[in-house]
Amino acid sequence: MTYKININQRPIGNEYPPYIIAELSANHNGSLQTALRIIEEAKKAGADAIKLQTYTPDTITLKCDDEAFRIHGGLWDGRTLYDLYQEAHMPWEWHVPLFEHARKLGITIFSSPFDFTAVDLLEDLNTPAYKIASFEAVDIPLIKYVASTKKPMIISTGMADKTEIQEAIDAARSGGCTQLAILHCVSAYPAPASDYNLKTISDMTQRFGVVTGLSDHTIDNTTAIASVALGACIVEKHFTLNRNGGGPDDSFSLEPAELSALCASARIAWQAIGKVDYSQKSSETGNVKFRRSLYFVRSGQAGDIITPDMVRSVRPGYGLAPRYYEDVIGRKLKKCVSANTPVTTSIFDL
Repeated sequence: MTYKININQRPIGNEYPPYIIAELSANHNGSLQTALRIIEEAKKAGADAIKLQTYTPDTITLKCDDEAFRIHGGLWDGRTLYDLYQEAHMPWEWHVPLFEHARKLGITIFSSPFDFTAVDLLEDLNTPAYKIASFEAVDIPLIKYVASTKKPMIISTGMADKTEIQEAIDAARSGGCTQLAILHCVSAYPAPASDYNLKTISDMTQRFGVVTGLSDHTIDNTTAIASVALGACIVEKHFTLNRNGGGPDDSFSLEPAELSALCASARIAWQAIGKVDYSQKSSETGNVKFRRSLYFVRSGQAGDIITPDMVRSVRPGYGLAPRYYEDVIGRKLKKCVSANTPVTTSIFDL
């Protein structure tokens, strides 16, 4: 069974090319102009959508220095959550120019809200869809509030087990969401490809009965492209202008040339998957004549019996197919034949 949703009139599902989302995240690095340029480069690369994150440090955490609020290990080691989100957040006053710029360029733009006020802001901007981040997949009230907008929703499932994923889906459905997708995800930054277990994607589609995709935090495109072969209808990757830009998310984000390569390769992978089809392809037609067939390798006279040393299976393919070899041996020639000529039914008695 196939599943489908629509975002901004773009159908998303197995019957359509993968939907590529460029995640702007914190890669604006405090500059509106950088954020605008990221949108431009995402459009040039061929992404279907650009995604923001809508929060302030006060809507996502508490200003507290206790150990529980401090990060240990990884890219952000030693920082408090409040400090990190203060640096990384997208100023709310930027949302209007960013939405306007994306719409002018013709690339879909939407965001991940992290509280009710963010949803209200995005509704005022008439966002076409919502994304629930992995860390918020257990925030049932937020999911229900987003669902009440009746907009398409994508839920990232990093860290969530099967029960939690089902709870999130049930919350979205009960809240009014009729167009729902989920993304397989590993919430590590960056994440090793070996942790992704991409076979989970096809299981998720069957188990939960929704459009399924991949939120990919690996540092290259291999995992994302492979996911398309296993049924990922959506591919999301963090995107930056410069991986060495020094921002919180730059180091595990794609640069423009890499995003362009991902968009092209993911769609080629989807085309290659195609359908079950044993017919001869149009691209093969010209090569059929170079398949093997039966040829005479020794001359013969009319009335001669065809012997094994007279016939071989060789290229090209203008003679009888090799499967007729045993039927040909022992037949009587009706006319003379020359070496290096194809074996046809017209030259021996049937």
